[in-house]
Amino acid sequence: MSAMQQPRRQARAEISGMERLSLRVSEMINHPIAQLQRWVNIHRLDADGDREWEEVLGVIAETDELELTLNDDGSVTVRWEQQEVEVAGRGEVELESEEDVAPF
Repeated sequence: MSAMQQPRRQARAEISGMERLSLRVSEMINHPIAQLQRWVNIHRLDADGDREWEEVLGVIAETDELELTLNDDGSVTVRWEQQEVEVAGRGEVELESEEDVAPF
């Protein structure tokens, strides 16, 4: 068989549960509506493992700019304030872009 006739095998990259959960949480935090209101509720899905859930919450809790609130229904509310950044050399304060990515 020639190389053209052999079936093409595509390597399918599987992502771990931790990567999947981190991406989902990051997308929720970076969503335009969440960026406007400066908070988001994160719900644990059935597919989220205990270890992964605890690790992501630990990363959020350790991040100074984020405030974590555990809700009675098992969800988590993440809040943050608009960050001020000093403009280099001018001593002026400028607001950080709302398009910043989540810290994980």
